[in-house]
Amino acid sequence: MQAIVYHKYGSPDVLELAQIDKPVAADDEVLVRVHAASVNPLDWHSISGLYIARVMGGGLRKPKDPRLGVDFAGVVEAVGGSVTQFRPGDEVFGGRDGAFAEYVTVREQRAIVQKSSKLTFEQAATIPIAGLTALQGLRDKGQIQPGQQVLINGASGGVGTFAVQIAKAFGTEVTAVCHTRHVDLVRSLGADHVVDYTREDFTRGAARFDLLLDVAGSRSWSECRRVLKPEATFVIVGGPKDNHWIGPLEHILRVRLAALRASQKVIFFVANLNKADLLLMQELVEAGKVTPVIDRRYDLKELPEAMRYLGEGHAHGKIVIEVQPA
Repeated sequence: MQAIVYHKYGSPDVLELAQIDKPVAADDEVLVRVHAASVNPLDWHSISGLYIARVMGGGLRKPKDPRLGVDFAGVVEAVGGSVTQFRPGDEVFGGRDGAFAEYVTVREQRAIVQKSSKLTFEQAATIPIAGLTALQGLRDKGQIQPGQQVLINGASGGVGTFAVQIAKAFGTEVTAVCHTRHVDLVRSLGADHVVDYTREDFTRGAARFDLLLDVAGSRSWSECRRVLKPEATFVIVGGPKDNHWIGPLEHILRVRLAALRASQKVIFFVANLNKADLLLMQELVEAGKVTPVIDRRYDLKELPEAMRYLGEGHAHGKIVIEVQPA
């Protein structure tokens, strides 16, 4: 089968479209023929070879696992002998390492669920990492409640576009921060107030917020604290990627240390891919409360170009990889 692989760290130029062995479903696994996948900052950090990622098991000199990608949507081609929840022909989506390939195998009990006929493969493939990061950041870490004032910094990217809509679905008043070129898009997603950061400093506004979901990681703790209520929660889900050693962790650590004695709660987390939240996100889409935003589409062989576009930092919504025709 065809798959994207990389055997050394570096720029998107290290990515290759290669012919590798087609996986075989183990007893508790599902073999999925992938129709669509999507790109995440996680993929960028993987190929760039952040030092901290290498130390934590990614491989010091070269990647231990040459495959890339997590989000996928496709059709079940085969199932292992003990699998009961899926059968060949089922349309599914979820998260699995190595998703930039024609096939992936996923354990039945892991992050894979039936796809609704109301979702396209492309829409479904945008959901796992970005959708669950937004959902869990707001609901689980932010303890979002109806009537709250919520600020989303970095509202036009993959996580941000989901977050604006999810926050509105929870009955909150949403202020979204984005670039001029994305103001109309973010407003169309339901944001009550949109701040163009090229013209206005959101940390100097009069509004005070119960919850800040920080996707962009563009401002310091002292700046953000000015617009937070005393008992507010500040959830960090992203940051600048220009530190080659630890990437966004530099920003995260700076904020956590600066906020040690603050009354506000500061939380950083990594999304947990699970069946229940994948199904909840699908329900929100089916109900018309959330619509995946797709910026650009690329073929599998064009993944290096897609990664370069992601690295420019101008994407709005998700970047989809079309692997095989539906």
